[in-house]
Amino acid sequence: MRIGLQIPQFRPSTPETMRDWLIDTVQAVDQGGFDSLWVMDHFFQLGSWLGEAETEMIEGYTTLGFFAGITQKVKIGLLVGGVIYRHPAVVIKMVSTLDVLSGGRAYFGIGAAWYQHETESLGMRFPPTKERFEQLEEILQIAKHMWSGDTSPFEGEHFKLPYPVNNPQPLSKPHPPILIGGMGPKKTLRFVAKYGDACNLFGRAEVEVLKERLEILQKHCEDVGRPYEEIEKTVLQTADFEANSVGDIIASGKDFHKLGFEHIIFNVKGEYTPEIIKLFTDEIIPELKA
Repeated sequence: MRIGLQIPQFRPSTPETMRDWLIDTVQAVDQGGFDSLWVMDHFFQLGSWLGEAETEMIEGYTTLGFFAGITQKVKIGLLVGGVIYRHPAVVIKMVSTLDVLSGGRAYFGIGAAWYQHETESLGMRFPPTKERFEQLEEILQIAKHMWSGDTSPFEGEHFKLPYPVNNPQPLSKPHPPILIGGMGPKKTLRFVAKYGDACNLFGRAEVEVLKERLEILQKHCEDVGRPYEEIEKTVLQTADFEANSVGDIIASGKDFHKLGFEHIIFNVKGEYTPEIIKLFTDEIIPELKA
């Protein structure tokens, strides 16, 4: 079992203290037995317990570059990148750079994007669902193309790359793991089977839904001739220490493992304090990895 931590909000820091707070928090994660560390790819906060849209939100890839320089062990990535926010060739260059500068510790997290409010508020186009998924498939194709060293033109419906040079190539071989976020049975999970190295499902879903989605992914793998075992099954789960005990959180993690998940990525409903990180490193991680 692998254990990751997502940091989707930055409490209890302020803009003035955020740098030092991130250094302390991230280095504790790096040394505390976690396998991966993630941030969201959003420009506005998401509402609910994460905070209103106007709450502080820092840009994802810039943050991961900062993480690369202050960590040594954990793999790092976006959970997950929005395909509509950046040109695909630039994204592949960014992930390649992140992998090189982190010593081969980058994930390429990507999805079709959904947050229309932030997209249009910042003057970007929010395409219809069908087009976003077409773009998602093309960036997956571009990733494979550029990471193979192929500099021949890429001709897609939405993106055309006349000379897609990518140098330096990533240190991870054959390339950084491609993690596709989302639970859509017809397109997202089919893309995982065809192009991905990992999926990410939502822990808040009903158990029967999660079980069904894994079965659908297995069927897609069979259809494309891909061993299901090659896909890393990850799940995002919120740890609410006010509503649940440490024992409850450990039990939920074990339940996910029984369903077939190999990598649980936790986020925390509340502040990311040293005490909370210590609960993970001293109690939760040892139990889930036992």
